[in-house]
Amino acid sequence: MSTKFEGWFHLFFGLLSTALVTLFTYDMVFVNEDRGNNIKKLFRFALYLPWILYQIILANVDVAKRVLDPKMPIDPDMITFKSVLKTDLSKTTLANSITLTPGTVTIDIDDDTFLIHAIAKEPADDLLEGTMEKKVAHVFMEDK
Repeated sequence: MSTKFEGWFHLFFGLLSTALVTLFTYDMVFVNEDRGNNIKKLFRFALYLPWILYQIILANVDVAKRVLDPKMPIDPDMITFKSVLKTDLSKTTLANSITLTPGTVTIDIDDDTFLIHAIAKEPADDLLEGTMEKKVAHVFMEDK
């Protein structure tokens, strides 16, 4: 094994393909948007990523405990909540964040109503508190 990095070819073409996809789909994602706001949203999203990664780690530990410890409850539940998010992109980001977090899955979004399956009461309660939704609203500047 070598400690020398030999993936420059793949890194270059990965970055090139990412740039091309971004260029061609920019108007599909950011319809009628101010480019200055998009830069702010990109920066806010970059700050959101460490928080959601931390939430994913916490949820992984919680699900592992529930699976391995027979005393911890696994009590599946379906919950619904109304979202204050306005754009499809922000709703999709929230739905993906919920689904990426172990123990919760977004089943459906109907206008402003989210249908979520949760492994137990605690993850469902965390969603109903609205912290994740507020963070996503902040990313997309919908928290005013």
